[in-house]
Amino acid sequence: MIPRDTIQTIIETARVEEVVGEFVTLRKRGVNLLGLCPFHNEKTPSFTVSPAKGIYKCFGCGKAGNAVNFIMEHEHYTYPEALKFLARKYNIEVEEEEQTPEQIEAMNEKESLYAASAYAQKYFSDQLFNSEEGKSIGLSYFKDRDLREHTIEQFQLGYSPDVWDAFTQNARQNGYKTEFLVKAGLTIEKNGNHFDRFSGRVIFPIHNLSGRVIGFGGRILKKDEKKAKYINSPESDIYNKSQVLYGIYFAKNAIIKKDNCYLVEGYTDVISLFQAGFENVVASSGTSLTTDQIRLIKRYTPNITILYDGDAAGIKASFRGIDMILEQGMNVKIVMFPNGEDPDSFVRSHRSIEVEEFITSQAKDFIRFKTDILLKDVQNDPVKRAGLIKEIVQTISVIPDQITRSVYVRECSVMMEMAEQTLMNELNKLLRKRFRQKTDQQIPDEPVQVPEFMQEKQVEVELNDTAFQERDVIRLLLNYGNETIEFEHLNEDNEKVMIPVKVAEFIVGDLAQDEIQFHNEIYQKIFDSYTQKMTAEEALPDEKFFINHASRDLANQAIDLLTSPYELSPKWESVARIEVTTEAEKLKIAVVNAVLSFKAKKVEQLISENQEEIKLAQQEENFEDIPILLKKQQELKAISKSINSQLGRVITR
Repeated sequence: MIPRDTIQTIIETARVEEVVGEFVTLRKRGVNLLGLCPFHNEKTPSFTVSPAKGIYKCFGCGKAGNAVNFIMEHEHYTYPEALKFLARKYNIEVEEEEQTPEQIEAMNEKESLYAASAYAQKYFSDQLFNSEEGKSIGLSYFKDRDLREHTIEQFQLGYSPDVWDAFTQNARQNGYKTEFLVKAGLTIEKNGNHFDRFSGRVIFPIHNLSGRVIGFGGRILKKDEKKAKYINSPESDIYNKSQVLYGIYFAKNAIIKKDNCYLVEGYTDVISLFQAGFENVVASSGTSLTTDQIRLIKRYTPNITILYDGDAAGIKASFRGIDMILEQGMNVKIVMFPNGEDPDSFVRSHRSIEVEEFITSQAKDFIRFKTDILLKDVQNDPVKRAGLIKEIVQTISVIPDQITRSVYVRECSVMMEMAEQTLMNELNKLLRKRFRQKTDQQIPDEPVQVPEFMQEKQVEVELNDTAFQERDVIRLLLNYGNETIEFEHLNEDNEKVMIPVKVAEFIVGDLAQDEIQFHNEIYQKIFDSYTQKMTAEEALPDEKFFINHASRDLANQAIDLLTSPYELSPKWESVARIEVTTEAEKLKIAVVNAVLSFKAKKVEQLISENQEEIKLAQQEENFEDIPILLKKQQELKAISKSINSQLGRVITR
């Protein structure tokens, strides 16, 4: 268990913009930061981070919290795991007890898979550096590929002994259940026997965005035609190949900094480029490029440069991947290395500056690249040339932005010596066809179930509902509770003096005096927190008290009230020359009006309830109560009139 003071230190030290910034590209907007939400697919950024308040909020899907909550939500960590992650990031020492076999067994399944994978990585790395077999075979292989020891350690490379169950037996002896070793893809079960999946191979651990090991790639070194050269972990609850990029954990900061991502094919391509200083490099993880992988890159940059080896046949097969990148509205360039070279071999035989010059000079946009590749097969055949042009236009048609499509049509027109209008006509034909197909798919044979939020329905409006007023009062309390407003007062000498009062003291004191309660339970708990602090004469709670509250429902509600999807542009007054008065500048009016509006609604509720009692008394001919109830009705209406008069309202009913 982590001590309470250590938890507080972690929470106070962690900066939400730094934590979120490791997973999301954030751009400044006013006092806040804005980016694409990592929790749902969106094209227009609605994910806001407030460094001043230490919180994030997505106005698209509603996810919200502080730095700890973000790590828990994004990485599916438990609360202690998220705290330990942040402690490692900020070099905060956490006293951890060694886990016993019983504790390992008690962990939930997903955590057990993470634990088994982490143990396997340490085992494989230890074998690489400390066993005779590992050093003579595995370490020699890596060093023959010019990998420095620091790089090997950084990527946590390893070696699995060429013994059929060496790892499995070792893990069992250290308290790891066979069930989870099998589910993590480390052990294979066959006919009641268990053996290592990666035996006799050098190991490439695969990390998720936060650096946890979720799977492995293994390369066999001895020649054996019966065995695959490379094998990867099977999919599990923690490893989904289509959503993972090899090297993304090490590359993400460099991708943001360079505003570009190098995409390669193999593990050693990534490691060699990284070691040479090209740290913004990733590879698809044992699978063809997927939409999820492209979106993962898009979190950090809209620019991808694909680095291919000289295999033309393989490049043609990858054209679909280029189209998928374009479909996501991203910019793609392609670099093809000379025949017989791949990124790994090229980097090892050239200086870093030569590699950089080569990539810069050889990078082509997708039209020029695709045309150069396909023109070799066309020669002077007009039919094949027409087919090539159609294929290029087909690729342009998947680009979502109209202006970008137009620019590429013009470029294609020049390259292919074809009239621009002809290409535009072909493009429009494809776009219309795609639109019709999409429309046809949306017209099923049977009536479609319309989502609830799109259905037209009669909504009963409760005129005396206080939800809006309650929300407004608590919002002001959370945002401005510690701010001071002044009220005019006559002193003993009948002179006007200004008395400073904190917003929280005014709201709590005024509502408590009239014994007004909140219908919303969470709002009432927030209100009670201020009441308790004031009664104990302690410092008023601040934003962080509620943001980091033990109750997630209360914390989420507080974050919702502390954030807004709207923000006034700082250029508004300077460009439009229109002075805008903010709520903070008219705080006293906002606070007083909110309290009065809440009271007015409460009185309306009492009037409605009393009216029902009058009707009931008349029906039951309870003539003794009717005069009392009528008098109460007059008093309530007088109070209502007084409150609404202060608000500048006229009551017509």
